[in-house]
Amino acid sequence: MSQDQHKDKPWGGRFSEPTDAFVERFTASVGFDRRLYRADITGSIAHATMLAKTGILTEDECSQIVGGLEDIGKTIEAGEFTWSVSLEDVHMNIEAALTAKIGAVGKKLHTGRSRNDQVATDIRLYLRDGIDAVCGGIREVQKGILTLAEKEVETIMPGFTHLQTAQPVSFAHHLLAWFEMLQRDYGRMQDCRARMNVSPLGAAALAGTSFPIDRELTARLLGFDKPAANSLDAVSDRDFAIEFTAAASLLMTHLSRISEELVIWTSAQFDFIDLPDRFCTGSSIMPQKKNPDVPELVRGKTGRVNGHLVALLTLMKGQPLAYNKDNQEDKEPLFDTLDTISDCLKAFADMIPTIRTKKDNMRAAALKGFATATDLADYLVRTGLPFRDAHEVVGKAVAFGIDKGRDLSELTLDELQAFSPDIREDVFAVLSLEGSLNARNHIGGTAPAQVRQAIASARKAI
Repeated sequence: MSQDQHKDKPWGGRFSEPTDAFVERFTASVGFDRRLYRADITGSIAHATMLAKTGILTEDECSQIVGGLEDIGKTIEAGEFTWSVSLEDVHMNIEAALTAKIGAVGKKLHTGRSRNDQVATDIRLYLRDGIDAVCGGIREVQKGILTLAEKEVETIMPGFTHLQTAQPVSFAHHLLAWFEMLQRDYGRMQDCRARMNVSPLGAAALAGTSFPIDRELTARLLGFDKPAANSLDAVSDRDFAIEFTAAASLLMTHLSRISEELVIWTSAQFDFIDLPDRFCTGSSIMPQKKNPDVPELVRGKTGRVNGHLVALLTLMKGQPLAYNKDNQEDKEPLFDTLDTISDCLKAFADMIPTIRTKKDNMRAAALKGFATATDLADYLVRTGLPFRDAHEVVGKAVAFGIDKGRDLSELTLDELQAFSPDIREDVFAVLSLEGSLNARNHIGGTAPAQVRQAIASARKAI
């Protein structure tokens, strides 16, 4: 850079020597923030429109600026725009292109604003669209879950606690637990969107501007609910980005838990389900292998998103008001979080409804591990035995079954009555898998009638 080239910088008047070449590269953000171009152009058009409405620009100047910005947007989308590191960021690249295109009028666009409120506005606009897309992705996964659940209401599998057989459940009931997890994720995303939907535009560098701007107008033009109430806060905080990444981390945690179950269920030891070949890969050395790579990778990417959350929290923790250059580091974690969760949701939306269940294997597993032990205890309670006493009786019956290598449902009536004379012939109805499921016929229970109603309610909810 020559001794005079620093004069071409938007802030060059203050400086007597050019920026060091390394520093220029080190401090530039255009390599990653260029993806904000659409939000930047949208925000600039709203700003120019407001400047014309308030008489700061003429209608002709506004028309030239808006037309120039729209043309630049088309050039960028066509992949024909030349980005310059020396112009630092997306904002100055577009502003320089505008001035080159329409002349000195382009230099008037930045009246009454700063890159500080400009970038804060751009990120909110970009993230708002991103949240809408993420919410759409969550809905697609939920639809896939319900499509699978509708086919599996009568499929019985063992429910687990501590990954030990606990009680039999409908496979559809288990799937609906996934649905509820994602429903809360959807709600968190919507809450985040509502809190971030305020306009920083007009806060300028930190204290507002002396020009007679109309912040309510730009807020309306950009679809914000209102202008940010405090100019210092508007340009300096990134809590909305942190909140989004926190919600994304919870979403990924849920997808990771689902992934873990898919990985377990596809293993030879469980063999409950089969994933289509297109979501799996093989081994370079073991020809028999079919690896569940998609859920494994989703599980792994959870750490990536969690890391972005920690990075953003750490970024903000020591910053005094107002804007600091540190905040340039907010974009890459935020962008990657959006990309990651969007890809993971797409993978799940495509994969989940195509899962094939191995019903016989699930049922066989549910018959192991004395899954109906609680049903026998409940049966004894209904005869008048206190629950703790019933618990002890059933525990002894289970120990007997383990010794004999037989499930409770396989014991004879005489053998069961040896533990409690209150047991009658009708006990075998509650010791069956179907009897266990049907007995839990209440809201949120695993009885098929309740599961069908839950599926119908879930369909209405989305």
